[in-house]
Amino acid sequence: MSQEFDYIVVGAGSAGCTLAGRLSEDPATRVLLLEAGPPDRSLWIHLPIGYGKTMWSETYNWRFETDPDPNMNGRRIYWPRGKTLGGSSSINGLIYIRGQREDYDHWAALGNPGWGYADVLPYFVRSEGNQRGNDAFHGGDGPLKVSDIGARNELIEAFIAGANQIGVPRTEDFNGAAQEGAGYFQLTTHRGWRCSTAKAYLAPARGRPNLRIETDAQATGLTFDGARAAGVRYRQGGTLKTATARAEVLLAAGAIQSPQLLQLSGIGPRALLERHGIGVVRESPGVGENLQDHLQLRLGYECTKPITTNDELNSWLGRVKLGLQWLLFRSGALAIGINQGGCFMRALHDASGRPTASTPDIQFHVATLSADMAGGQVHPYSGFTFSVCQLRPESRGHIRIRSTDPFETPEMQPNYLATELDRATAVAAVRAARAIADAPAMRPYVKREVKPGPGAASDAELLEWCRNSGATIFHPSGTCAMGPDETDVLDARLRVRGVAGLRVVDCSAMPTLVSGNTNGPVVMMAEKAVDMIREDARR
Repeated sequence: MSQEFDYIVVGAGSAGCTLAGRLSEDPATRVLLLEAGPPDRSLWIHLPIGYGKTMWSETYNWRFETDPDPNMNGRRIYWPRGKTLGGSSSINGLIYIRGQREDYDHWAALGNPGWGYADVLPYFVRSEGNQRGNDAFHGGDGPLKVSDIGARNELIEAFIAGANQIGVPRTEDFNGAAQEGAGYFQLTTHRGWRCSTAKAYLAPARGRPNLRIETDAQATGLTFDGARAAGVRYRQGGTLKTATARAEVLLAAGAIQSPQLLQLSGIGPRALLERHGIGVVRESPGVGENLQDHLQLRLGYECTKPITTNDELNSWLGRVKLGLQWLLFRSGALAIGINQGGCFMRALHDASGRPTASTPDIQFHVATLSADMAGGQVHPYSGFTFSVCQLRPESRGHIRIRSTDPFETPEMQPNYLATELDRATAVAAVRAARAIADAPAMRPYVKREVKPGPGAASDAELLEWCRNSGATIFHPSGTCAMGPDETDVLDARLRVRGVAGLRVVDCSAMPTLVSGNTNGPVVMMAEKAVDMIREDARR
């Protein structure tokens, strides 16, 4: 095939695979998909429990680290991001959450028509192949498979009961009429295997002659024909190559690398570009700004009973049992991953004891194992983890290139806990976790709180623990945000302002972070983008 295409998609992650799969459904449309990482051939990618392996993989993970964050006592935070077909959907925790309807109505209220909840729900439904089938909120035959965990778990049942005892209702569907509640997550798995976007959207498209997939092909910059994006430069196998796009270039490289590519190509804050001697194609002060992420606070507990995944993984007999469960029935911990249960609740209260938010402001991920950090080696004792995060942080950080070298990691400053609301919510979240752990239903399972431990009791001590222990829950977003003003990076159709033939379709386009995990929303955004791309092509 030649190096001329209708569409070039940069990044084969959650958005990129969706875009390439859908756009190539039209046999008259030629699509090039560029992925910096290798093919997704590792068993650890496709086995749900393999999350613990790919979390640290030098092959399938970018293994980013932030710059020292002054609000986190100068710590660098490890930011894993997928570097393979499927991107982060190939290495994530598999949890399928859409966020709250209010998130999308807020996007629309900010001046982004077409992004309200009523507008985006059909795209969630289109993308979803939920094992529960079709209903008003779900699709049963979409490409992204979504499954129940299946067997009930003693610890998760105790957690749900404990949450209920402090006023949080049980729910069977976090993605239905209302998000608030405690229950089991649904996962992007199918018959015991991970369903990444590469499996969902790319695998059915591989035989199409109009789709070209290039792996180990890292984009280094965009080419232009005047004020129009004309193509992409990329390096593959030590060779620099260029591909041209007759219609559009679609950046789907994520919240770190989409703004990096724009800045390297002359689209970004003027002062930053001029400092590095880059000619200004379009002054766009928001490129790389508005960075948002969910800060993860992991409370660890030692369990009174040997019923945790720690016990199974630390015993050869337990490991054999897990292997047989998966081989014979495609069930058990190997088919689930890390987190089974969750909770969305309102944690922050005013002086009179009323919740300050009208919808949940924190989220729990509950794991029947414990480790020093997500994906780490499990502890030698029976353990479980309450991971809790603030859903709508006010803090804003940035992504900025350090040089003109496209292979140099950009400056990544999350600026966690920069506002009083974020600090107060973090403390309230830890206290909410402790309240559930101390509820009558959970108390028989808690031998001791390992982290934060008894040394952290006051608000000041808990905040200091958050600064010293907090980490990402892998949802960086917002760095190429859409909005109504000329200073916003994108318009509501995800087109880069001031440059023709160029869109950004990934979580960097979110003006504000959704209240939950980001994989499902990014797939929705890409599904919606395909319709907009086709509509605009017909005009």
